[in-house]
Formats: sequence, C-alpha cells, structure tokens
Amino acid sequence: MANRPVQKATSSQPHFLQFNNLACETAGGKVIFATDEWFAPGRNLLKVGHDWCIVQLGVPGIIYGFDVDTSFFTGNYAPYASIQAACLDQMPWFTLEGDRTGMAASPSQFEALNSESWEEIVPMTKLKPGYPESCHNYLSVTYPHRVTHIRLNIYPDGGVARLKVYGIGKKDWSTVPIQDLVDLVALVNGGVCVGYSDAHYGHPRNMIGLGRADNMGDGWETARRLDRPKILRVDEKGILQVPGCEWAILRLGHPGIISKIELDTNHFKGNFPDSCKIEACNVTPDEENDLILNQWHSDKIPKWRILLPPQKLKAHHRHLFSGESVVHCGPVTHVRLVIAPDGGVSRLRLWGRPVSSSLTRHQQISKL
Repeated sequence: MANRPVQKATSSQPHFLQFNNLACETAGGKVIFATDEWFAPGRNLLKVGHDWCIVQLGVPGIIYGFDVDTSFFTGNYAPYASIQAACLDQMPWFTLEGDRTGMAASPSQFEALNSESWEEIVPMTKLKPGYPESCHNYLSVTYPHRVTHIRLNIYPDGGVARLKVYGIGKKDWSTVPIQDLVDLVALVNGGVCVGYSDAHYGHPRNMIGLGRADNMGDGWETARRLDRPKILRVDEKGILQVPGCEWAILRLGHPGIISKIELDTNHFKGNFPDSCKIEACNVTPDEENDLILNQWHSDKIPKWRILLPPQKLKAHHRHLFSGESVVHCGPVTHVRLVIAPDGGVSRLRLWGRPVSSSLTRHQQISKL
C-alpha cells in the first residue's frame, strides 16, 4: 500500500461530500418546475409567499446531505431555504406555457404538484452569502426513505447558484433477473466510494458515473508521486517496479459475484497509471463505519482477496477483463482498486450477478 498519508477532508466539510451527487445533470437530474414571483401579481403572495423549484433526481436514492451553493450571489442571495422530499412513481402531468420568468404557479399547477404533502427534510435554514469563504451551505440530512424528487424553497426570494444532492442510489433489486449481469458498482445501482488515498485532480466517485467520461476532470486522478526510483525497472510483464501506489475503495450497490471488469483510461494519455490490480472483501455496515473512521487503516478489516491480478495498462484505452483473467473469489461487498504508481482512471465497471446478503454473511462466518 502507499505510504503517503491519506488525504483528509477539512474539518468544515461533512463526510457526505464523499457520496454521489444524485441530482447531477449528467446523471439525469433536472428541474421540472420553478417559480419566480418577482413580476407575479401581488395576490399570489397569499397562495405561496416564497419561491421554490422541484428537482427530479437523476438517481433515486437515500439522501445524506445537500450543498446549497450561493456563489457570486453576494448582495442578492436567498437568505433562507428549506427542502422537502417525495418518492413519486411519476410526476403529475401539467404544462409550462411560454417564458417562466417572473411567473408563479397557477392554481391548477399548484394543485397538480400537491406541494403541501411533501415531507420536510431540511427545516427553514439561514443561508450565507456567495463569497468564496461562505458560499457552500452544507446541510446534513437523516432521512432513511428513498427519494425521487426534492423541492427547494427559498424565502422570500433571491439567488442560488448550484444545488448538489449527496446520497447513495437505491435500486429495486427484486426486478433484476437472476441470470443478468449487472454493473454492481455503478452509481445508478447504488455503488459508492467509501475511501481513497488521494484525489488531487478528481474524486474516485467519478469512476462509477454514467457513460464514458467527458474529459479528465470526469474521472479519478491522483497527484504525481514523488517516490519513484531514479532508475525505472520493469518485470517480465512490462509492469513498472515502484514502491508506491494509490487506491480507492468502493462499496457495491449489492453483494455479488463479479465475473467481468472494465477499466477505462479514456482521455488519460500522458498521465494514465502504469498498472492496476483489484482486490475484494466482505465488510458489514458496522465494520465499514469503523473502517471509515480509521481511514481504512485497521486490523479489523477482513483480508483482501485478489479479484484482478496486476495488469499493464494503456493510455486512452478501454480495458476489458473476463474469463480466467478475473479470479473467482465468491460473493463480495467491497472492492479496492489499486493503481501504480499514480495517474487517472475515467471509468470502472464491475459486472456480475447479485447474491443474497445472507450468503455473504455465511461466507464471512465460514472463514472465522
């Protein structure tokens, strides 16, 4: 493992920032309704009294926190906000006629949206102005239910630059045929990053995003390691022999048996890793919490098992591994991608079949 200290978040940043942005536009999130009462008739104040918008999450799931970002709005930011949540099979049908600037919800639209029945998950909270040192308003949430839509309310009006919804996707696995191969680590299937050694240029959570990466910033990229030997040597497979490495740990959306792996270095041409390997293990939720607190440096972690032996990588290339290349190590819950010595990976796909959680627990007990 790398002997470089694990990169730590600052004390002002909550842990939920490591989770996925479920409302990201690239994941399919979109605003489906918004009010703007600046030019609206005064009588509408009696009906609503504040501005609000409804956002459909690109990935329905469990929400752990928000970043209500007021960047650049220094004298006209929204002074207060609250957030409501709902799990809707589908949104009520309604039309949005013409330019919405300055328009409030009509009585029929307001009734269709049934806005008063949504559950409040963030009470009215004071926001800070959009200066660099104060623009990120982090709001933690404890709400165990699946969410498909959120409603952001601002009081009485003003500006919000960005809204990020941090959480973990929640998939209905009962709908997945047992014979189908599924990307068990995908963002949309509930995969999430739970630890890493370095994320200087891009967070590891980017690797489980949708589609292929748009650019290097849409992948995981570490800083360049400074412990490379002065004279580089390779083994019989052409893999660089270096003392250090970087790593990222991901929890699968569902325990499963992995049989096919895709590792994409798309866009990384002069800064791709020389090699990689993937390890896997079984970790319970309680064990995971303890390991996160110890930044994954703990004697309590079960032994990592090799899932993908060391592989030489190429620049700007989609690497596919299956068959004998992938070691059969039974049901697993977590994987650790190790790259050497450093560099960038744009996407990681772990295709396999989900298995019952009880099978994973039985495997853990049998190893005691």
